[in-house]
Amino acid sequence: MGSQSQLQNETELRIDLAAAFRLAASFGWNESVSNHFSCAVGADGGKFLLNPKWKHFARIRASDLLLLDVSDPETMRRANAPDATAWSIHGAVHRKNVDARVVLHAHPPYSTALSSLRDPGLKPIDQTTARFYGLVNVDLGFGGLADGDGEAERLAAALGEAPILMMGNHGVTVSAKTIPEAFEHLYLFERAAKNMILAYSSGQPLSIMSHDLALKTAAEWLAYTNQAYAHFEQLKDMLDEDDPSFKD
Repeated sequence: MGSQSQLQNETELRIDLAAAFRLAASFGWNESVSNHFSCAVGADGGKFLLNPKWKHFARIRASDLLLLDVSDPETMRRANAPDATAWSIHGAVHRKNVDARVVLHAHPPYSTALSSLRDPGLKPIDQTTARFYGLVNVDLGFGGLADGDGEAERLAAALGEAPILMMGNHGVTVSAKTIPEAFEHLYLFERAAKNMILAYSSGQPLSIMSHDLALKTAAEWLAYTNQAYAHFEQLKDMLDEDDPSFKD
C-alpha cells in the first residue's frame, strides 16, 4: 500500500474495502445483512464505493461493490439500487466532508451496548479508551431508520469533522482518510467500548483519567498512526491465506 497521503486506484480500494467487510464479519461486528461501509474514489469524494443491498459481509468481493455518484438523482431508481439508509447516510457524509473518505458504520456488540446507555460517552479509563479522547461526537437524537434526507443530513452534521460518531440507541460510525486508519478506529473503538462495559459491569466506580492526562495519552497515540497500516496488512494476509476470494 502507498503512503497515507497517496490516493489508491479504484482496484486497490475495492480489494481493501472488501477485506474490511470480510474482517468485520469475522469479528462479529455486522448485523444480519445490514450495516454499510463506503470509500470515496478520486480526489473530490464525489464518487464512492458502497456494499450492495443485503449482501452478507462475509461474502462480499471487490467486484460486488457499487460505484455511486453523490450527485446522481437516479441512483435509487436503478435495479441494483443500494440500501436506502446507506445511500442517505453515506451520501450525505461524503457530500459534506471531503476528508471523510472512508465511512464505516456497524453495530458491534459492545459499542452498541454502550450506545444504549443514558450516557453513552466513552470515558478515558485506560489507554485504549483515552485514545479517543476529544475525537468522538455523541448523537442523542436518534430518529429511527435514516432512510430519508432529514435524518441522514442530521447524522452527517452530528459527525461533522470528528472521526467518530457514537450514535445513541444505534451503534457507531467511524471515518478516516484511508481504509486502514478507519478500520483501526473501528477495531480499537470496539475494544474500548468492551473495556467500558466490563468496567461498568463490576459495579465499582470508574477510575476516570484527568482531562490533562487523557489529552496527553490521546496525543501520544498519534505516534502510532502507522500501526493501523501494519495491522490491516497482516489481517489482509491472514484473510488471503484463508480465503482470497475477497479480491475477486
